[in-house]
Amino acid sequence: MTIDLSTMPGSSGLLDTAGRRDMNFFRNRYVLGLTGVAGIGGFLFGYDTVLLSGVISGALLYIRDEFPAVKDNLFLQETIVSMALLGAMLGAAGGGWINDVYGRKKSTLLADMMFALGSLVMCAAGGPYILILGRLFVGLGVGIASVTAPVYIAEAAPSEIRGGLVSTNVLMITGGQFFSYLVNLGFTEVPGTWRWMLGVAAVPACIQFVLMLFLPESPRWLYRKDEKAKAIAVLEQIYDSDRLEEEVEMLASSSMHEFQSNCTGSYLDIFKSKELRLAFFAGAGLQAFQQFTGINTVMYYSPTIVQMAGFTSNRLALLLSLIIAAMNASGTIVGIYLIDRCGRRRLALTSLAGVVISLVILAMAFILQSSSILCESMFLGSCQGMLGWFAVAGLALYIAFFSPGMGPVPWAVNSEIYPEAYRGMCGGMSATVNWISNLIVAQTFLSIVGWVGTGPTFLIIAGIAVLAFIFVALYVPETKGLSFEQVELMWKERAWGNQGDRESLLGAAP
Repeated sequence: MTIDLSTMPGSSGLLDTAGRRDMNFFRNRYVLGLTGVAGIGGFLFGYDTVLLSGVISGALLYIRDEFPAVKDNLFLQETIVSMALLGAMLGAAGGGWINDVYGRKKSTLLADMMFALGSLVMCAAGGPYILILGRLFVGLGVGIASVTAPVYIAEAAPSEIRGGLVSTNVLMITGGQFFSYLVNLGFTEVPGTWRWMLGVAAVPACIQFVLMLFLPESPRWLYRKDEKAKAIAVLEQIYDSDRLEEEVEMLASSSMHEFQSNCTGSYLDIFKSKELRLAFFAGAGLQAFQQFTGINTVMYYSPTIVQMAGFTSNRLALLLSLIIAAMNASGTIVGIYLIDRCGRRRLALTSLAGVVISLVILAMAFILQSSSILCESMFLGSCQGMLGWFAVAGLALYIAFFSPGMGPVPWAVNSEIYPEAYRGMCGGMSATVNWISNLIVAQTFLSIVGWVGTGPTFLIIAGIAVLAFIFVALYVPETKGLSFEQVELMWKERAWGNQGDRESLLGAAP
């Protein structure tokens, strides 16, 4: 399907004035600084992702010793671990509405307050139930941040580098995961270990809160709320005078279309409008497949994989976790470079193809490792070690393919495919799908392993990755280099065709 971009107000700048759309990643320090500060929300997101499973699991060893009620109560232990995930789902679900009503800046400040409060409550908890309350606060903050940071960055970013800037938030997520492992390692011998592990998370939240006070609101949110002078003042910090005129023209056109169509900005509209349904289906599908293609399960099994290669030290397993987190971050940097050059769709398809291959390698390694008959028939004492290295290669290949593609692409796409009036709500709903999918995987993975075995489970995940490849090929369009207005028109054309009832979609002609 082709889009006549020349019909879009201001779109001639994309076709006829390409020389002015040459902004590179480091050219505008204002945008880069804004992205860095907003990305602290991603850092908190990543830190708590590991906190859910890594740090909190390590901390539980010490919490059980301090709180006898927890030691013999599996329900309390599970609740301590899972309460933040429940909070994240609630925070993401409500965070979209908060974003659209109160703005991206206030939403970020609220997320920081929730995260800092939760961390301090956990650090000072005198009993397990106070600890659970702190976990809920932290989860709410992470859920709101997971919605807000990508949208805030995308709405301030020039279209030609928008994907890379939003992917920087994913780099901060992986950086938060790496830092979380370091914290787990650094505080193991410190008195009050678990309190330090959980309380230190308040520091980046407080830093972001202070820095956000000096940053502006999203220019697109300001313009939509009829604060045009403030919006233009922010845009002047990002674009030169020629490009500024073009961007303001597109904002004005988008605002006029929104007014003419009488959109209410309600959740019901998302399911009543065909183009919104298509956009949400693509965005939510990407978020679900990001979890169902197994990133958390592969990370979970990384110590087992290295033990298959003959390394049994617990400290070495922790070191492996650091190395894997570093590989994940490095792959995200590659994704930042490629996403605005190769495009979101191509990057996701390439990523998924590599994920399928690597999961098959992992599955075969586990299946052959469990087959003692095969190893005995080979008369090789190093059979297990060879299979272990085969599994390690599969693990490294998986991270190498997943991190540049299916790591950043779902967040980048969801930050740019929804109309202005629904960007927060749809982004919040799709982030909620991500967290729910995370919960489903966490609650079912070990049961499936117990039922069919580890190798067949990875084959099942490989099959899901094949479905994800087909889904992206059929339902996810390319948005590289397109303005928000051009993306919105693209969905209208996908829904109704080039000759569709344009008047009914955009409102009555003036």
